[in-house]
Amino acid sequence: MTSRRKFLGGTALAAVLSVTGAAWWRLADGEAAAGETFEVEKSDAEWRKILTPEQYDVLRRQGTERPFTSPLLDEHRKGIFACAGCDLPLFASETKFGSGTGWPSFYEPLPNAVGTTEDRSLFMLRVEVHCRRCGGHLGHVFDDGPPPTGKRYCMDGVALKFIPA
Repeated sequence: MTSRRKFLGGTALAAVLSVTGAAWWRLADGEAAAGETFEVEKSDAEWRKILTPEQYDVLRRQGTERPFTSPLLDEHRKGIFACAGCDLPLFASETKFGSGTGWPSFYEPLPNAVGTTEDRSLFMLRVEVHCRRCGGHLGHVFDDGPPPTGKRYCMDGVALKFIPA
């Protein structure tokens, strides 16, 4: 039988963890590139006007598309994958590989194309990848990719657009 004191103590602890966890989440989510300035700066209204709701959620709010939903997973033509927010070329098609994760994956970005920041969302430490020019969230990079880099740039397909060669 649970005493009133244990119940109230447990409820208070849950509330504290909830508030601190939510604050930590907000700090990590949406502020990954805070303080950085970018070549392409737009107001929130301007971004909403030029991006689809899905693109806005990923690029501007660090959302994630559902795995295996991006048409870019099956894109195997020669070309460039560019930022859907500002058109900056990000990845060459030659660096794309099938990771089996459900998101387009690359082992290397183009030179001077992306930036990275520490991401502490979802109660874990990851490396967030964003567009160097507009700061749009693209996905994350992991150390479990193929040679020659050993990196896996796991990108949200809605954050990219494919430009055939």
